[in-house]
Amino acid sequence: MNELDVVGVRVEMPSNQPIVLLREVGGDRYLPIWIGPGEATAIAFAQQGMTPVRPLTHDLFRNVLEAVGQQLTEVRITDLREGVFYAELVFASGVEVSARPSDAIALALRTGTPIFGADGVLDEAGIAIPDEQEDEVERFREFLDQISPEDFGGGQ
Repeated sequence: MNELDVVGVRVEMPSNQPIVLLREVGGDRYLPIWIGPGEATAIAFAQQGMTPVRPLTHDLFRNVLEAVGQQLTEVRITDLREGVFYAELVFASGVEVSARPSDAIALALRTGTPIFGADGVLDEAGIAIPDEQEDEVERFREFLDQISPEDFGGGQ
């Protein structure tokens, strides 16, 4: 497993499909995962430190975990089968729960939980971006600084 950072969310054109981009910590691979607009909004809210007036589903889940004294210790992107990514939530008790990566990432951002990607997933779907192409990633980051969750059409 390799630790991943969330670079951010953007809308892929011309399909108008949201994508979350993860970066391998200490490496040069990036992992793009196509997600739904609701999850894109949830991830963007968490990255921007925005707190909705009413809790979104991922905020509610975090609040429930706190209320029952359960700690999320890891989020793992575990598999890629037929174009579908799979993830697991790993709790301090040792319990592991299957989850969609988009939901797992949104929850990880709210709880400060590290995200890891399986070697096989990064080998299959990771995109190596050498240092000389880092300016493209920087342009992506600048784009993220200018976009708001409302741009995904799902903010509540």
